[in-house]
Amino acid sequence: MAHLDGVVKPKTKRSKRFLDHRAPKLLENSKNAMIMKGGNTSETVTQALKDIVIKIPFSFITNLLLLFLSQEFFSKKTDCSLFLFGSHNKKRPNNLVFGRMFDFHVLDMFEMGIEKFTALKNIKNEKCAEGTKPMLIFAGELFDVDNEYSRLRNVLTDFFRGPVVPAVRLAGLEHILHFTAADGKIFMRSYRVLLKKSGCRTPRIELEEIGPSFDFVLRRTHLASDDLYKTAHKQPKGLKPKKKKNISHDTFGTKFGRLHMQKQNLDKLQTRKMKGLRKRRGAVVVENGGTTSPKKIKTQE
Repeated sequence: MAHLDGVVKPKTKRSKRFLDHRAPKLLENSKNAMIMKGGNTSETVTQALKDIVIKIPFSFITNLLLLFLSQEFFSKKTDCSLFLFGSHNKKRPNNLVFGRMFDFHVLDMFEMGIEKFTALKNIKNEKCAEGTKPMLIFAGELFDVDNEYSRLRNVLTDFFRGPVVPAVRLAGLEHILHFTAADGKIFMRSYRVLLKKSGCRTPRIELEEIGPSFDFVLRRTHLASDDLYKTAHKQPKGLKPKKKKNISHDTFGTKFGRLHMQKQNLDKLQTRKMKGLRKRRGAVVVENGGTTSPKKIKTQE
């Protein structure tokens, strides 16, 4: 590829396909995560990174010492917009750093310590198939009230939501990732959905823990400024839906339409001509005081 006036021009078809894949799009590619292992880690951090790798798409890089100097370089090289860094030292033992990038620069970072960890291999239950799209549940008032926890929920959603698909079959909804914020900690649990017989059409649902299980404590955060965060969420005009007149949707996605019609005169409404709808003359009063149907009246000369 040749650089001419700051513009990269491909020389081969392969490089052209590579640049087309990296070019901006209306619908971006699925987000990939870069898993990084520091030079000094514990057995808990190493096993935790291995279990998290199973849940998300990744590009694995080992022994990355200069994290904040090289992560932007590797992010651009591997086309990863998410990163997870694991380390261990005396001051911050069993440390995990979740973060995301915008334009290959750090946007948000959350440093969390592992207080309790149960590995995937230590829970002897049947696991979900690899690549199953999980259902994410966030419980706790802090996720709605606190700004830091709200951003953390957004980052965790980007990590674990998986690829965007148009539809999911009911039997494929078998994996749940549950995050609970309480008592200054964040509890992460992984469950498998079991559909049991209930004697009716709706099955009875049970949850079985499959691991991994984490008890996190939030240590340090680095949040983007409001202006940068607003720029990162800006959508192109092509994705914004065009507003249609007299059409609205409710919270469940039901479509409603409003019709505007002119005032109608029902007296002039054309109906089907039937004998039962014909106008009839009223009863005629005879001289002797009786009433007779108009059909039976005969004129007397």
